[in-house]
Amino acid sequence: MVKEAKKDPSEMSVEERLKTLYQLQTLLTEIDKIKTLRGELPLEVQDLEDEVARLNTRIEKLTSEVTEISSAVSVEQRNIERANAAIEKYSAQQDTVRNNREFDALKKEIEYEQLNVELSSKKIREGQAAIAEKKEEIAKCRVDVEENDNALEDKKSELDDIIAETKQEEERLREKAKTLEFSIEPRLLQAFKRIRKNSRNGLGITYVQRDACGGCFNKIPAQRQLDIRQHKKVIVCEYCGRIMIDQGLADEAVAAMQSKKKRMAKKAE
Repeated sequence: MVKEAKKDPSEMSVEERLKTLYQLQTLLTEIDKIKTLRGELPLEVQDLEDEVARLNTRIEKLTSEVTEISSAVSVEQRNIERANAAIEKYSAQQDTVRNNREFDALKKEIEYEQLNVELSSKKIREGQAAIAEKKEEIAKCRVDVEENDNALEDKKSELDDIIAETKQEEERLREKAKTLEFSIEPRLLQAFKRIRKNSRNGLGITYVQRDACGGCFNKIPAQRQLDIRQHKKVIVCEYCGRIMIDQGLADEAVAAMQSKKKRMAKKAE
């Protein structure tokens, strides 16, 4: 059986373009519903991953700081040992001085080294206090990492379950949507995508509902409704910019999709 050649998008009537566009909107709405089913889980997973990464970076930084402070404390401890050795040496020399001037000079050296011991002792105390504080923060960060890791594992498992349930259906819908896009004039498709992107409910095309736009619900004048039903040109809502289609044509578009779906299901059997 010879397959019917696909019509060039530029040769399609306005009615055919609108029907195809509405069918695309229907598929994209189904994909949006799948995304809604996943809810905020992907964002929650990303937030937890970012938080775990931030905490691990913080732990690495704190650990590095502890190492640096420990090294500085060791230097001060060596300074104390050197100063004490000098004090001991100068004290011994005081016993062998020949005059008061030499004794006073040695006394000043001893006082200077004692000041060095006090200063180094102060730096050691401050360093040890900083080390204790940073180690406490490291321990807290590790507890937070463990808690976030557990929460992340749960969220990922929940998300994987939902994706596993919906992945096949989403891929099928995306493939059908991609096929439909090839049959829509590029400029019209681009305009539709731009409108859809700026729309809070994701509708780029909508039909008239009770004399009003189905997207923004602003009333549509009778003459404009007539123009929409005649399908002679693509008409957009003057309030929200959505492409307009009459409900009858929208119903035909959906019915055609359902009919094709049934035929495909029968062939699969």
